[in-house]
Amino acid sequence: MRAGDEAERRTVGEWPGGGRNLLTDNPALYEARFPDPDRLAGRWAEDCLRRHHAGPRVLDMGCGTGRDAAHLHSAGRTVTGADLSEEMLAHARAEHPGPAYVRADLHGFDLGRAAFDAVVCLDSSLLYCHTNDQLDGFLASCRRALAPGGLLVAEMRNGAYFLGRTDLLDTPSVNPFTWQGTAYRSTTTLTVDRTAQLLRRTRVWTAADGVGGIDGSPPVEQRSAWRLLFPHELRHFLAAHGFEVLELHDGPGPRTEPPWRQGELPGATTDADRLHVVARRHTI
Repeated sequence: MRAGDEAERRTVGEWPGGGRNLLTDNPALYEARFPDPDRLAGRWAEDCLRRHHAGPRVLDMGCGTGRDAAHLHSAGRTVTGADLSEEMLAHARAEHPGPAYVRADLHGFDLGRAAFDAVVCLDSSLLYCHTNDQLDGFLASCRRALAPGGLLVAEMRNGAYFLGRTDLLDTPSVNPFTWQGTAYRSTTTLTVDRTAQLLRRTRVWTAADGVGGIDGSPPVEQRSAWRLLFPHELRHFLAAHGFEVLELHDGPGPRTEPPWRQGELPGATTDADRLHVVARRHTI
């Protein structure tokens, strides 16, 4: 879980150690449940940066466990990874060294004026800006952090996909995984809150048999939400904060099906369930 997901809380059972958030308190569990052995997200982000000739200084906002930040560092960039979770940052420093890691809130941050040539925000982190004020705070912070002509690269769910579609909604999705040599599963259900314009997520963590929890604890239920942000709406917010949209498309990307492959260029539609944006900060 990346920065901004403070809304996810334990509501059933108790996680060993008493932490507030199962995933952010246990970064190794995050990497087990959401593996990316080929560093697909980092490679996609680096491809965007190269195609648009971004400078070397990169901020990975909502860096999570540091996997993507470390990949960008290995590509020769000077990278700062920022996250709200101290546990995630400690894991990143120990397991994915190279970048500088700092604590920051994506709803509003100040890491220096014109300190970066690009801001990267992956894995729907931007959608933890649930309100217009929070989204304004994020984009204003990005504009301040970027040098003139700097890039914002973001990847997220696409709110437009849920206009009339229900195939991803209301039906639990079960995902088995192995952590510390033991089989577990997470069961996720998505629902649309139209009044709040949010995609709400309920996730239950259990042992593989679906009865017990992790490490013998009771099952754990956690809730979180993403902003349902639509393509034209995103264009409007970006323009209001002095950004020119260079790319806005639904794929291919690191979490599309089929996933992005090296050398593939962006498509021209915004209809599928993921949204990818590259925007340039105006030079004045």
